[in-house]
Amino acid sequence: MSAPTRRSVLAGSAALGGLAVGGIASPIAAASTQAHDTPRARLSLDDGWRFHEGDIAFPPILDHEAAYANAKAGNATGAAASDYDDGDWPRVTIPHDWALGQPFDPAQNIDQGFRRRGIGWYRRTFALDSTDRDRHLELQFDAIATHATVWINGTLAHRSLSGFTGFTIDLGPFALFGDDLNTIAIRVDADATEGWWYEGAGLYRHAWLVKRGAVHIVTDGVHADPRNDGDSWRVPVAVSLANGLARTAGVTVEATLFDPAGHPIARAETTVTIAANAEAVAHVSLPIAMPQPWSPDTPTLYRVIMRLIQDGRVEDATDTAIGFRTLRFDAARGFFLNGQPLKIKGVCAHQDHAGVGVAVPDSLWDYRLRRLKAMGANALRCAHNPPAAELLDAADRLGIMVMDEHRELSAADDTLDRLGWLIRRDRNHPSIILWSLCNEESLQSSAVGVAMIRRMKAVVRALDDSRPITAALNGAMFAAPNIADELDVVGFNYGTAQYDRYHAAYPDRPLLSSEDTSAYMTRGALRTYRAAHVLADDDSEHAGWGLSHRAAWASIATRPFIAGGFVWTGFDYRGEPTPFDWPSVGASFGAMDQCGFAKSAFHIRRALWSDAPVIELSPHWTWPGLEGQPITVMVITNAERVVLRLNGRPVADLPVDRFAMASVTLPYAPGRLEAIGYRGGRAVAHCRVDTAGPAVALRLMPDRGTLAGDGCDAVPVTVEAFDTKGRAVSVAQTAICFTIDGGTILGVGNGDPNSHESDLPSAAGRTATRRLFNGLAQVLVHSGAGSRLVLTAEADGLKTARLPLVVVPKARATVAERDGRQSLTEWRQAPPSATLPDLDRPIVEGDMNSWAWLKPGSTETGGPAARYILFRVAFTPRRAVAAKGGQVVFAAVAGAAQIWLDGRLLVTKTDPATARVIVPLPAGLREHVLQLLFDTGGRAVPFGLAGTVTVA
Repeated sequence: MSAPTRRSVLAGSAALGGLAVGGIASPIAAASTQAHDTPRARLSLDDGWRFHEGDIAFPPILDHEAAYANAKAGNATGAAASDYDDGDWPRVTIPHDWALGQPFDPAQNIDQGFRRRGIGWYRRTFALDSTDRDRHLELQFDAIATHATVWINGTLAHRSLSGFTGFTIDLGPFALFGDDLNTIAIRVDADATEGWWYEGAGLYRHAWLVKRGAVHIVTDGVHADPRNDGDSWRVPVAVSLANGLARTAGVTVEATLFDPAGHPIARAETTVTIAANAEAVAHVSLPIAMPQPWSPDTPTLYRVIMRLIQDGRVEDATDTAIGFRTLRFDAARGFFLNGQPLKIKGVCAHQDHAGVGVAVPDSLWDYRLRRLKAMGANALRCAHNPPAAELLDAADRLGIMVMDEHRELSAADDTLDRLGWLIRRDRNHPSIILWSLCNEESLQSSAVGVAMIRRMKAVVRALDDSRPITAALNGAMFAAPNIADELDVVGFNYGTAQYDRYHAAYPDRPLLSSEDTSAYMTRGALRTYRAAHVLADDDSEHAGWGLSHRAAWASIATRPFIAGGFVWTGFDYRGEPTPFDWPSVGASFGAMDQCGFAKSAFHIRRALWSDAPVIELSPHWTWPGLEGQPITVMVITNAERVVLRLNGRPVADLPVDRFAMASVTLPYAPGRLEAIGYRGGRAVAHCRVDTAGPAVALRLMPDRGTLAGDGCDAVPVTVEAFDTKGRAVSVAQTAICFTIDGGTILGVGNGDPNSHESDLPSAAGRTATRRLFNGLAQVLVHSGAGSRLVLTAEADGLKTARLPLVVVPKARATVAERDGRQSLTEWRQAPPSATLPDLDRPIVEGDMNSWAWLKPGSTETGGPAARYILFRVAFTPRRAVAAKGGQVVFAAVAGAAQIWLDGRLLVTKTDPATARVIVPLPAGLREHVLQLLFDTGGRAVPFGLAGTVTVA
């Protein structure tokens, strides 16, 4: 028998033999389990949404019948109703940030980037197979900005009051199957704000439909928690199980540990009995002797496969990445990873990016983290909210340590629930080294704040006791009572001057710079021009509460008791345009701009954080019109000494300060400026900058040359202009027109915090425009269904650039959209009678009981007193049908019946057998009255609407 693989075990198609089970070999026959084709299906709901920007008022409730109906399940009105006509709403794919399409407006919130957010509606329709009836069905929304109300099939299903945390909905009680369609309607209120930065608006993260067996592993129900026992390791695994059956279920829970090469190396199992409609927790432990450690330099990942087996069948399975590492914060010596001292070299970052706002494609998280690694960073603080799950997956793979942050300081039940959601979702990630519970709270030095933080700590400790807890505090550090007294690691936001005093007062408390620097600069700017809202790109400007990059790191690096720091910020972001106001619309704090293009701070941090030789020159050396004028040149380096040559002539020989580095002022002369760095008298690094001539052509440089053809993958493409010798023209501000064939353009950007150009492409995503800003721009391209896409960039007077990218086929499991049908669900049933009823019999206003309320999908039995039964529904066809006419489709009519439309008999069904019936519907936008008169002949035979009734 061939060796089992992780995939085969996850699918349930293989069994394991000869692996350690609690330290005892336990061979298992290959035929011991039988799997369903798919034990668990996680299907994307990203496609197929319809979106309406602006609110849609609910009809006013003015009479008794409306009030009565409004109080009942399934009777939502307006855009929340199942049968609402959304046919003229545009289609959108999520992640979707509608705020990005708003115009800039000086009357709007400065911290939201001067963009109106407002209210919007989303709707989606889909079908569920009849075989799904006995499965556990769950909707998952990764996050919606900001307040969201969700209706399913006309029934209120969920309210979310945070734009940063996800939520799940048990779809089962609301679901319709077979021919019946399911409708999700979501009202999003983005006027509500949580932060003082750009938050976006809408369904900006993924949505999913997850199908599992009735007995299953609950969402985020696996906690695989590696523990070091000195010479060996073990992985205690706790698995939360749910039984949706009306009877007790006995199951076997099997855990298998796979090494980085995909080979099974340990296995354990246990049996659990779960009461009917209840939950239980199973515990197993996986031994491992000498695992490969996870670290920023070696981000080694193992996998834990959990299988839930019942009656020889795999009912559910999960795949969880884990890493083996130890971490410790020492009050005197800082941070230790895997027993070795490691300075935390981190950045803070918000979650928006050029071109897409907060609707960030998964692959862009990978790109952003790789940019941080290139800068020398080893850590990220998710400021100030839970990140996308895909970011944490990338951090695990790439080796970025994470400070995972909760936004709210509160002991409110819903806040504690959101905190619990964060810990459960993220606790298996080896990249996470700290839980941060709040940021810069005014209650931090109060008894109320302390009481809140204690309750929050209790939630964290109940779910994860392996990571320290911190908070980002600013000021009042010595007041009592204080949140700082409750923390495992005290986080300082700025307050550099208090480091030594606090350490002296509390020598047993580990300390961390949770936020520092707050230097700002405009990429590529030679000097500061405040009237133009431009800041020199030379580390000379910073906020009053902050320091330069060099001084901030010096204050951390020279103090062993400071575990490390997090720069504010790694990337520029929308909103908070300190120190300016309108017309600036973005922040300038980043070491990189919104596109991820490097400023001088990027290279400064690289020199400060790297032991390998680094040398860069700032600024670039193309300054037409400044010939002979003095320009201060910063040599960004970690060498001991640098020599500068201008056009081959030595112009400076400078010692290098480890933190301040080296600078010299030179009269600008076009040509070549070179720097050579020396250590111990030996040249170890070389850098040069050349003066470029006029731009003659464009160049397109992709982050990678291939995309997955799943309709989701995206690649950032850098755009620049170059001269006749191929040199980049760093002062170019050229307007560029982009077109694409075989894919779509997601968005464009250039890193200019003062730009009011649109980030968005044309409606079809085939064209876009953007100016180069100081020589650079970025286009985000999205994969299509073909095997190749071609991006073209054109500009007046410059040679056109064309970039072909290979698209590699890749399947994606999705929920198919079902659209275009109007369901007639709000039927009324007159009292049965032995004599022929009056078809014009009115429903008396306010009478909620004489005429029964009826939903299609059920039948009754006639009798002598129930020979005739009248069904009635009033409806207005959707606009598309009204324009051309259509038909009413009865999926299954049981019994003999007459079908009347607007007082006209259209169909007489004499055969009592259940059958499909189609009735023509004339054109016209008006209300119709549809009636069915059943005749059971006074016999005990079935009658009714056994299936859906739709208009198409």
